[in-house]
Amino acid sequence: MKIALLGYGKMGRTIERFALGRGHEIVLAIDENNLDQLTEENLARADVAIDFSTPDSVLSNISDCFSARVPIVVGTTGWYGHLQEVKDTCIESNNSLLYGSNFSIGVNLFFFVNKVFAKIMNAYPQYEVQVEEIHHTQKLDSPSGTAITIAEGIIEGVDRKKEWVNNLVGAGEEIVNKPDQLLIESHRIEDVPGTHTVIYSSEVDEIEFKHTAHTRAGFALGAVVAAEWLQGKKGFYSVADIFDFDI
Repeated sequence: MKIALLGYGKMGRTIERFALGRGHEIVLAIDENNLDQLTEENLARADVAIDFSTPDSVLSNISDCFSARVPIVVGTTGWYGHLQEVKDTCIESNNSLLYGSNFSIGVNLFFFVNKVFAKIMNAYPQYEVQVEEIHHTQKLDSPSGTAITIAEGIIEGVDRKKEWVNNLVGAGEEIVNKPDQLLIESHRIEDVPGTHTVIYSSEVDEIEFKHTAHTRAGFALGAVVAAEWLQGKKGFYSVADIFDFDI
């Protein structure tokens, strides 16, 4: 495949390494220093685009790819408030988009187990549940998209939780969640690729399960695999469509 990288920071360079290792070619790499190169003509040279840019630029990048008729894999988070609008546009214009808060195989296994466990824990209201996420200090959004996906999986299974709220530790006044709110506690620590923990606590014990990313490699490889999977497809997909963990 010929790939356009939209976002050429640490993640973009890691994606490039995996893409080249799997026999693909990078025909365009965009960062803040060469935004003038992000044209329909240049995008049209690619078979697929992979976006790990910023929440401020991702919607514009998606629109540019739709105009150029280039399928796009979106790993950037912080734009999901526009999800339905983008989905409608994608389908109406007969384009291709695959998005995900996390493309790591391990994290997607975690998502699946989290949803199953939430349904089990629905019968045990004595357990309070919360999510904790830790990321590097350069991460722009809080909570992480991965944490939001985890929280949504819990809310889907645990009837007593209706919505999530976020507390970014050290950012000011702490959030005190109401009983029907699921707390996501966010920490920003230097050089942490990503750690996500779900904690169920009662008066007598605590159940905790965690995913810890050691490097960005799992995310990057997953994004390239997603781009390979999207080839030849039309429509709007999430990373869950790639993985089949049904048991």
